Amino acid sequence: MKIQLIREAGAKEALLGLSLSKGCPMDRVAEVAVNLSSKDGGHNKILESIYVWLDITAPRYWWQEADTYRLSTKQSDSTMHTIHKRYLMQEDFEIPIWPATLTRLNLLVDDYIAMKNDKKDTTETLVRLKNELPEGFLQRRVWVMNYKCIRNIMLQRRDHRLPQWHVFCTYIMKNIEHPELLPTLSDRQLLDTFPLSQVA
Repeated sequence: MKIQLIREAGAKEALLGLSLSKGCPMDRVAEVAVNLSSKDGGHNKILESIYVWLDITAPRYWWQEADTYRLSTKQSDSTMHTIHKRYLMQEDFEIPIWPATLTRLNLLVDDYIAMKNDKKDTTETLVRLKNELPEGFLQRRVWVMNYKCIRNIMLQRRDHRLPQWHVFCTYIMKNIEHPELLPTLSDRQLLDTFPLSQVA
């Protein structure tokens, strides 16, 4: 799994909006924001105005869970349009797959290319290739979300069994501009088996 924070925006504007809402001077509004950030039910609306853009390469089984969070948008490296462009390698998967499986996938890539060159219908081969593709296949996406969505992820996934969620939560807390607005991670929840040095 690889994560890179591309951009973060909206904090200044969110604080200005909060100062208007609370009739609070700007020199005190950051303290008010921290106090409200953990209060749901509409009190922490400020989190909805701060956005983060992330470049993430992760296995498809992780993306299936990430798709639960709908207060966000994702643009991805389309499997439909790219899976047949080149031979697959072990580096295309979260952990190495059986060599026989890799060989089988690349035979399907060969079949797809041959059929396309002969101007034959490639649909059946493409569907078979997608059907046999392991869930550990790495897919790259740009994921845009606000702090409210990140808060939900932190609360729901920081103790999750999939280690990728520990990578994600730890990376977020160490790289966003305002971690004070999000739930903290305990020492137990902080990443240990997957050090951040391995996260690009």
